[in-house]
Amino acid sequence: MIKNLRLLLLGAPGSGKGTQTSRLLEKIQITPVSSGDLLRTEISKKSSLGLLASKIIQKGGLVPDHLMIALIYREFQARNWLGQDCSWLLDGFPRTQNQAVALDDKLTVAPINCVIELDVPEKVILERIENRYIHIPSGRIYNQQYNPPKVPGKDDITGEPLSKRPDDNAEVFKRRLDNYHKEIDPLKEYFKNKGILHSIRGETSDIIFPQLYEYITSEFTSK
Repeated sequence: MIKNLRLLLLGAPGSGKGTQTSRLLEKIQITPVSSGDLLRTEISKKSSLGLLASKIIQKGGLVPDHLMIALIYREFQARNWLGQDCSWLLDGFPRTQNQAVALDDKLTVAPINCVIELDVPEKVILERIENRYIHIPSGRIYNQQYNPPKVPGKDDITGEPLSKRPDDNAEVFKRRLDNYHKEIDPLKEYFKNKGILHSIRGETSDIIFPQLYEYITSEFTSK
């Protein structure tokens, strides 16, 4: 049984973070918390925080860090996750060093204690992107190389046509990767200095996942 795992997965766009998260949740008992889902829930409920966030987003702005941290902290309070005897997987936040410091200041007793970076070669990511197609209504993603649709160009569930995102080409995506590294390097350094950053390198999900699973179970399985 996994015990006291408070996990953050890091990975560049196209690194397969969503796939690794899904596989991990099938194997271990840990509750995922998506900062994006929490925010969308508040907006749909038209709570005071949701209304404020909605106005900011409609103007093209980013929801301020203090609002996101307040949202996450409130969720953790509701789940009784402020003590050390808890396990969770936080998705989508923090993304910068400043956010990580502020979140640690809030989660003083039980902060993030495991950060795993999925280190996928940039060449592999760019090849994936060139071959990626999406079913826009559901968000289901296909890849012509390793996860092709059963019928070419059609979603497996609905049979509806798949689309190619405008930014799913190597030139545009290379700029996204460059921006990601500029933002993420200070965050990685912060977690490295805390002694909780672990990197797993591989070119495919089947290479990365066994390493990810072994590391987590060896470090956080209760004796």
